[in-house]
Amino acid sequence: MIQIDNLLKSFDGHEVFKGISLEIPKGLVLALIGRSGCGKSVLLKHVAGLIKPEKGRVVVNGKEMGTARGKALVALRDRLGFLFQGGALFDSMNVFENVAFPLKEKTRLSHQLIQARVLKELENVGLSGSEYKYPSQISGGMVKRAALARSLVGDPEIMLIDEPTTGLDPVTGQSIIQLIDSCHQRLHFTGIIVTHEISRVSPIVDRIAMLHEGVIWVEGTPSEFFSSKDPAVRAFLGDT
Repeated sequence: MIQIDNLLKSFDGHEVFKGISLEIPKGLVLALIGRSGCGKSVLLKHVAGLIKPEKGRVVVNGKEMGTARGKALVALRDRLGFLFQGGALFDSMNVFENVAFPLKEKTRLSHQLIQARVLKELENVGLSGSEYKYPSQISGGMVKRAALARSLVGDPEIMLIDEPTTGLDPVTGQSIIQLIDSCHQRLHFTGIIVTHEISRVSPIVDRIAMLHEGVIWVEGTPSEFFSSKDPAVRAFLGDT
């Protein structure tokens, strides 16, 4: 579903990616880890077509994101759901309006169908009864739940999830991880989760890839990753 081939990217002369290659089969969820500033969120933006590669390819379901333009790019992005690190809800919209926004912008569904889908998705993420509250009136965990509902309401085939537990207490963070897992079990999307909390996320992912020194340094199952003797892996685990 997602294929990255020899991806190169620099910013202001600084090499961020030195030849990243990675494949994620349909329906699998991969945790992308690495130290702060190594380019994890930048890689998500490449997959979403928000940043163009200098060299190399990002292919989503057989279509190259870097060369797609106009309606073709819009069609590819419509297959994606993106859960931003801070939720990125619109402050001037209530929870219902935030979740309904992509349906109103991208579809021709009737008001009744949009309402039904939004209320159902809010129920799925445990926010029934909160649809008319504004982001300033709800907790950080509820903001993440609302943002997750917005990213899922269009039934995406691919989910890109950036640091889902940042800013949350351990109990709330764990509930968000469990919610992502239940949504995956329900929708069977292909996913990338960028995270620092690998021990918490590892039970819900199929693979772990570590971004280090501009390349995918190590990639494998959670058990393979945690048993790795690689010095960079051991150092990362020792820091978490």
